[in-house]
Amino acid sequence: MMAAITARRQGAEVTLLERNPRVGKKLLVTGNGRCNFTNTNGDLNCYQGENPRFAESALRSFDSGEAMTFFRRLGVVPKVEDEGKVFPWSDQASSVLDLFLDEMEYLGVKVVVNAFVQKIRKKGTKFLVQLANGSIMEGDGLILAPGGKAKPSTGSDGNGYDLARSLGHTVTPIYPGLVQLKLEGSFFPQIQGTKILGTVALLVGETVLGREQGDIVFGNYGLSGPPILQLSMLAGGLLEAGEEPVIKLTIVDRMERAELKALLGDRFQQAPERTLGFSLVGFINKRLLPVLLKRAGFTDLNRSVNRLTSAEVESIIDILTDWRFTITGTKGWPSAQVTIGGVATNELDPATMESKLVPGLYFAGEIIDVAGRCGGFNLQWAWSSGFLAGKNAAGLQ
Repeated sequence: MMAAITARRQGAEVTLLERNPRVGKKLLVTGNGRCNFTNTNGDLNCYQGENPRFAESALRSFDSGEAMTFFRRLGVVPKVEDEGKVFPWSDQASSVLDLFLDEMEYLGVKVVVNAFVQKIRKKGTKFLVQLANGSIMEGDGLILAPGGKAKPSTGSDGNGYDLARSLGHTVTPIYPGLVQLKLEGSFFPQIQGTKILGTVALLVGETVLGREQGDIVFGNYGLSGPPILQLSMLAGGLLEAGEEPVIKLTIVDRMERAELKALLGDRFQQAPERTLGFSLVGFINKRLLPVLLKRAGFTDLNRSVNRLTSAEVESIIDILTDWRFTITGTKGWPSAQVTIGGVATNELDPATMESKLVPGLYFAGEIIDVAGRCGGFNLQWAWSSGFLAGKNAAGLQ
């Protein structure tokens, strides 16, 4: 949609081919339905790929400020929330889509829905696009922006990579990103739905590869929440490479070990007859306590805390500050918010998004090997790359 609007504003005749019955299905699920459409704190450190610097030209040409100006002109009133996340005042992704569709209609962008592209070939200077119904569309330029493979229910099932390969492009290994992590352990159904504020780290051996803080949610499969989704961007690649990554969860992450030890000592001394299973109620989420204490090695949770040895107190401190989980996998493509990997960036011109292999062919969005952190960065990449692709493709006419 961004590429189509930009190209049309440059004077090009534009046809948008959409495989779904309606354009913008994936936009509706962004930001939990609120559409976190950019982030004021964006920079290259928020992106990954084989060459993250590829994104620099696009992000500089159309940054978050440009994005907010663009959407204001459409009618979207932006509001900046925590960590620089920008949402529409309406808190409705559907309103952003409505205004996109209205602008395309106003400009005269031709939209063809239920148009599943099966084959693309170039004949002379023309692109011939064959649809599933047998019809063939013709154009001077082609922008390939079909998304990646994340959330295939929205239409992006990875077929765009096949089209890119058929045109001679390389696709780097792909895997789900911004996705929940499956962890080893049979106890997760007991604590499903429990949410805490804590810190998680991703380790291979004792090497910390990433660390995030925020809301962490237990599922019947493992862990979710923004910090876990962020770490999944690294964990997926490690799993693909045959590594054995581990999650370290720190439940008590805002006090030093000595302070925590003193706090526990005071609690146990003030109520020495309380049972171990009840002794931390009011300090630690009580749904977690039975699982936590059993993982710390305790079998009898009804014993009074005045019988705890100093070694046993240390084991409680250990589990509250360093609870380890082996990662067994991710929730996969249906749950992923973004695709890691994609069309190799060394085959594209970063200043225009044009293919170096096929003149007149442009790429935009998730199909390219650029993926952003959670928080509006992937939509910003869609706008930035779509803007460059649309602007430069329009010059072909």
